[in-house]
Amino acid sequence: MKILVINGPNLNMLGIREPDIYGRTTYADLCRLIEQHADEIGVQVELYQSNHEGDLVDKIQEAYGNTDGIVINPGAYTHTSVAILDALKAVAIPAVEVHISDVDAREEFRQISYVRLACCATISGHGLDGYMEAMDLLRERNAS
Repeated sequence: MKILVINGPNLNMLGIREPDIYGRTTYADLCRLIEQHADEIGVQVELYQSNHEGDLVDKIQEAYGNTDGIVINPGAYTHTSVAILDALKAVAIPAVEVHISDVDAREEFRQISYVRLACCATISGHGLDGYMEAMDLLRERNAS
């Protein structure tokens, strides 16, 4: 099984950006945690991060036909990007939306998610563990 983990804008600034909300763990640390978990559960993982909406759309489209699941934290594009929603719908790969913070308990605009409409689940507010939970969910879904 192959899982693509996509991170959107500003996720590369983990550990620096608003550590009271997102923690002090860096993006490199997150990548190591994801790769370690992938090894533990026996899946292949590809990591991708971009601050550019079109790059995220391109990466989703490239996954068509060679990826079994997508874990996506679209960052701020969660609340604005019909393009990412449409890309996820087009490839029809099972996807799980992840947010480090509990977006439903934050500002009103953060409670809107276009991406959620194309995802089989959303994990929000579980910190970095949400990524591992999403990978587990996709693995279980693929096994059944």
